Amino acid sequence: MRILLIEDDKKLCELLQFQLKKENHYVDICHDGRDGLDIFLQNGHDLVILDRMLPTMNGLYVLKKARSAGLDTPVIMLTAIGELYDRIEGLDCGADDYITKPFEFEELSARIRSLGRRSKKYEDDSILQYGDITYDSALRILNGPKCGLQLSVREGLLLEVFMRSDGKVMRRMVIFSHVWGVDAPVEESNLDTYIHFLRKRLCYVGSRLNLKTVRGTGYILEDI
Repeated sequence: MRILLIEDDKKLCELLQFQLKKENHYVDICHDGRDGLDIFLQNGHDLVILDRMLPTMNGLYVLKKARSAGLDTPVIMLTAIGELYDRIEGLDCGADDYITKPFEFEELSARIRSLGRRSKKYEDDSILQYGDITYDSALRILNGPKCGLQLSVREGLLLEVFMRSDGKVMRRMVIFSHVWGVDAPVEESNLDTYIHFLRKRLCYVGSRLNLKTVRGTGYILEDI
């Protein structure tokens, strides 16, 4: 399962990311409400863990904006605000579950499993298909009309971003968050290099897909 964790406590993020990865989840992290909403709206995650109190935009507003945009991605709210009214407000805004800090990781893990059982979106999550290609994210195998090949870790993460985007333009900031992490010390040129690599891989397997540059914004994977 690909999980988006929007939480401004960096130590908590690191701990949860480590524990969730041990349970074979992919975890993307964001520490800011406005940036978190931008990533959320790309609809590239199976579940969102959302803190209520965030810089630049609070979690309730992030959730309201996502739901008003038509996203039905399951959301678990994490917060230190545990009064009954606050829990009801969070659920009424569209949260699927609500956990009050401090909490035990085992409880969060059980809530994630529960939401997973209720959503078909999680089924066979490792096999992705778009246009004339399929990608096995567990084995990092890209298959096209001509042949198949194994991608590097970064190439695979980059391809997943586009295959989960439903043909939308992906902003550079969002791509960096998915592939390297929000706070990773990565130069801008690294993304352009990996875009070049991925174009070559698509050509090698005989795909008709076009990874197009959208100037000033990012990239889009087009089925032409």
